[in-house]
Amino acid sequence: MDTIYKGDLSTRRGRRNAWIDALFIDHAFLRIFWTNFAVVRPGRLYRSNHPTPGNLRVFTRKVGLQSLINLRGQAKNGSDALSRDTARVLGLDFYDMAFESRGAPHKERILRLADILAHMRAPALIHCKSGADRAGLAAGLFVLIEGGTVAEALKQLSLRFGHIKQSKTGILDAFFELYRRTGEGKKPFLDWVREDYDEGALRAAFKAGKVAEFINAKVLGRE
Repeated sequence: MDTIYKGDLSTRRGRRNAWIDALFIDHAFLRIFWTNFAVVRPGRLYRSNHPTPGNLRVFTRKVGLQSLINLRGQAKNGSDALSRDTARVLGLDFYDMAFESRGAPHKERILRLADILAHMRAPALIHCKSGADRAGLAAGLFVLIEGGTVAEALKQLSLRFGHIKQSKTGILDAFFELYRRTGEGKKPFLDWVREDYDEGALRAAFKAGKVAEFINAKVLGRE
């Protein structure tokens, strides 16, 4: 079951339904105290799992958030509705920037994220569901877009955040390693993405471990 949310926050019953869906269908009860919050660049970009309304308010007070970048896309579940509503109340700019966690990063999505990062009001918070894989990808992309190294970008995809590179989500690590082998030191990252990156070839070349993927997808319930 993906959601029981009925798409209505305007009534007490609708808001209660959104909370039930968020807490028990989307596993937000795990994210109340464990936020996976981390600094990517102080005053510029932060990362977390999908914030509950209370945690989003705390983050906003703590670091002065101006923008929220949703890496799950329009999930249309209780968590999604509550975070959009809280962002509106807090006056945050809201961006939908969907990424996959188990597929080769799409060229056009990388370039769209780069455009968002260039024009957003900072600081911003990026989030996916668990804050492990898509948040790590987006944070790593930010590092490279800002002129950092692949070694620095790969630190955003680590077990510290719950990322398991031996599973299908390891294709995100493979993406950064591909740039290290074929572009780093030779061509600026975004030029490499536009001109050289072949997502189909990356997808065909990558192989994941079956046990690690079972743990990641079935035991941990990652998107």
